[in-house]
Amino acid sequence: MNSHIRLATFDDLEAIMEIYNHAILHTTAVYTYEPTHIEERRQWLAQKQREGYPVFVYESEGEVLGFATYGPFRSWPAYQYTIEHSIYVSPSARRQGVASQLLSIVIEDAKVSGYQTIVAGIDASNEGSIKLHEKMDFKHMGTLEKVGYKFERWLNLAFYQKQLKS
Repeated sequence: MNSHIRLATFDDLEAIMEIYNHAILHTTAVYTYEPTHIEERRQWLAQKQREGYPVFVYESEGEVLGFATYGPFRSWPAYQYTIEHSIYVSPSARRQGVASQLLSIVIEDAKVSGYQTIVAGIDASNEGSIKLHEKMDFKHMGTLEKVGYKFERWLNLAFYQKQLKS
């Protein structure tokens, strides 16, 4: 199978939007209700590129199966060395190592870019993502209870952190 990770282009936005919208509509990975649209995704990618934050896609046999990115953890200047990341994988490609490979490239890129700390906000019921982050040496720093409401239930948000430099 011919698969690789590369930087996203505007040609990838339909696939990215499809993956993201599936997460919005069917999971608690995203704490929002309404699907996104292509123009919003265009603006999102353009802003990421302007601000110098990468968006990586995992491509196999010409098909985008997942994407990952990172950006500022908070907007205040003292947080400038801390980033928060996100990873989304097509339902058909889950449990095949796609998220693991994307997270590895995000971590490596963040290190090379000079960041100190990477943070993940993960829905506390997302066992797959939690296991992945623990496998990659992220530490659970705490859980905020009942901070989201989706699918007729309260959601808890677990925060995980990894130090990129000693």
